[in-house]
Amino acid sequence: MPSWLRIFYKLFTGCCIILVNIKSLFSILNFLSMKRFILILLFLGLFSSYLPHAQAQTKDSRKAKQTQPTDENAFEIAKQLEIYVALFKELNTYYVNELNPAELVKTSIDAMLKTLDPYTVYYPESEMEDARFLTTGSYGGIGAMISKRGDYVQITEPYENAPAHLSGLMAGDIIKEVDGKSVKGLSTSDVTSLLKGQPETEVKVLVERKGKGDTLITIKRDKIKVPNIPYYGMLNDSIGYLLHSSFKENSYEDIREAISKMNEKGKLKGLVFDLRGNPGGLLIEAVRIAGLFTEKGQLIVSTKGKVSSWDKEYRTYEHPLDTKMPLIFLVNENSASASEILSGAMQDLDRAVIIGKRTLGKGLVQTPRPLPYNSQLKVTTAKYYIPSGRCIQEIDYAHKGTDGKAIKVPDSLISKFYTKNGRPVYDGKGIFPDIQTGKDTTPEIINFLLRDNVIFDFATNYRLKHNTIPSPDQFHISAADYDEFMAFVRDSKFSYQTAAEKSLEDFKKKAENENHFDLVKNQYEELKARLNEEKNNDLIRYKKDITQLIENEIVSRYYFQKGRIIYNLAYDQDIAEALKLFTDMNRYNKILGNSK
Repeated sequence: MPSWLRIFYKLFTGCCIILVNIKSLFSILNFLSMKRFILILLFLGLFSSYLPHAQAQTKDSRKAKQTQPTDENAFEIAKQLEIYVALFKELNTYYVNELNPAELVKTSIDAMLKTLDPYTVYYPESEMEDARFLTTGSYGGIGAMISKRGDYVQITEPYENAPAHLSGLMAGDIIKEVDGKSVKGLSTSDVTSLLKGQPETEVKVLVERKGKGDTLITIKRDKIKVPNIPYYGMLNDSIGYLLHSSFKENSYEDIREAISKMNEKGKLKGLVFDLRGNPGGLLIEAVRIAGLFTEKGQLIVSTKGKVSSWDKEYRTYEHPLDTKMPLIFLVNENSASASEILSGAMQDLDRAVIIGKRTLGKGLVQTPRPLPYNSQLKVTTAKYYIPSGRCIQEIDYAHKGTDGKAIKVPDSLISKFYTKNGRPVYDGKGIFPDIQTGKDTTPEIINFLLRDNVIFDFATNYRLKHNTIPSPDQFHISAADYDEFMAFVRDSKFSYQTAAEKSLEDFKKKAENENHFDLVKNQYEELKARLNEEKNNDLIRYKKDITQLIENEIVSRYYFQKGRIIYNLAYDQDIAEALKLFTDMNRYNKILGNSK
């Protein structure tokens, strides 16, 4: 772009921004038609090979090649924007009720982005703290998980040693007021906003605790850092375990330190790296973590998108920690994005055995883009490809089915790729584990016990009656405790309808509509009674599963999140499978295609 045109453009757009601040958008429309305004901007953009934004851009964005709009596209953009602004003006002028322009525009933006993919998101200035949390894992607040409970919200778990915990808040406390304001009817996000704030500021919280009535607690907010590694430790004398929850800032440093500590005495001979439930995060953290276990300079992932100058290869660039130690990665259907980059790279390089369930299949990369007025767009800019060359993206958002929803990549388009040792792997379906574990099945009664907070409330009562319990790996409830739980269930008037009962009820309605019910009424009543009898025995039939959930919930009241994890280690089938494999290194090497 010639310098004189660049200067003219900046002056022109600068004047428009000033007019927006002084007169508002509709005053500008009275001064200059939107159509002329848009066409002038498009003319300036089409005149040159690069159209700078009115807002300041990053160094990378200034280097990016801009896709040239055709004359037809330029006209269509101008046309649609003119229609939108005219429609907005009409609504603002004539709609019967007062409108909130910010909410209305936010709704329209969200609806527009929803048609693209679930990962392209707009953050107004009021939500920028949430956007920053996705990368930093930190915020100012009291440090507690909350959930909806009737008209109010309840504390489900304070973070250990966070202000909520240190001030005496407990799981089961019902929040009724925040700084004198009733929270009745507010959503969890609304209450969260009230509880968050700058570190060192105070917030007064009125809570109701069972058996103790209302209590006003003053809490001094602090910087809350959600740990990247909720737990690490030794499973036995030689095998370590590390649970990684998200790829936020400093994940690499945290993981390197954790592994080094487990190996302080040189006894670490193998590592179970748990990525189950890890939704991903920063791509570069996945690359750096992969570099702990692979040679320096190893290609881990490459990205390819619409802006070709942004295409990039990511290689490890730091000295590895250990390139020989046997590794097992655990994944499941909720392992996504950066989790799939890391586990997929380990699989493609034959560096680790993958155990668990097929991952989500998110092979897309998002990039934050600054917008005016301290807002931001997180936009999908590329697909990523792991070392074998495959992209594991499962949903094709560019194509919709007859129901209007994006379709999965069809099997006919799935391609075969090969790992470093020549093992076949496939694209388009996430990461398939080398050892697939059984599908988790949960009895219906457990789903309803959890939904209705029955187990949660029993644990709350238990905590109020017992000041201490044994360590998480030693704690168990007694037979008398379980009898007390069954009595608690009866007293709570807990009830639920099984799938079989629902089907039977649907059958009755159809039979009545067709005037056939009298013919089968006796059989219906007999079957209904038998189903009810069987359901009443579910607390006994599934005692083992329910007991584990009760113990886990009780443990969390004393030992928080770390206690939950330690307790679950003894019952985790994926971990059991991993420990079994570590005792058979011939099988381990055979799975990876190693010659030795």
